[in-house]
Amino acid sequence: IRKKYLKRAEKGVERLIYIVEDLDMISKLETGDLHLEISEFDMVELTQSVFDLLEMKAEKKKIKFILENHDNSFWVRGDKGKLQQVLQNLLVNSIKYGREGGETEVSIVNFTNKKILVRVTDNGEGIEKQNIPRLFERFFRVDKSGSRSEGGSGLGLAIVKHIVEAHKQKIYVESEFGVGSEFSFTIEKANAK
Repeated sequence: IRKKYLKRAEKGVERLIYIVEDLDMISKLETGDLHLEISEFDMVELTQSVFDLLEMKAEKKKIKFILENHDNSFWVRGDKGKLQQVLQNLLVNSIKYGREGGETEVSIVNFTNKKILVRVTDNGEGIEKQNIPRLFERFFRVDKSGSRSEGGSGLGLAIVKHIVEAHKQKIYVESEFGVGSEFSFTIEKANAK
């Protein structure tokens, strides 16, 4: 019984640490305290490594990851670690709200002479129209049941938005309830003149 109790307590503590880390990051992002470490890297390579990281999580729901344009390389300028977190948060959401046996596709395309666009599209449950404007708010949850079975801090999309905006870029969302969602964001090309 003690072991079971300690296991539960450990899970709760891990969850609290996760929330505190997210809160720390978001407060730094909001106060402009977060230092971006800018480098040049291949976005396709980064996407592939995030796929590898989340592969087992996706397999639990039999969700298939697809990377379009995987033969090309798209060199960008930005904070690699932070942009990895953006992609990771978006993919974790696509698994969390995805349908069993569904798929999530990431496509990387030329957007302008100076920017590329990264699109994360899923065929999950989608988001009701009235919830879209509030998606990037701290702690806003589409799931009103209060279910915490999927975990998370409720800060994922707020962090995503702040990181993208810290790069002076934009994030977009399109969704149809019952059909799926598409989140996309721009990044500066490495060779942007």
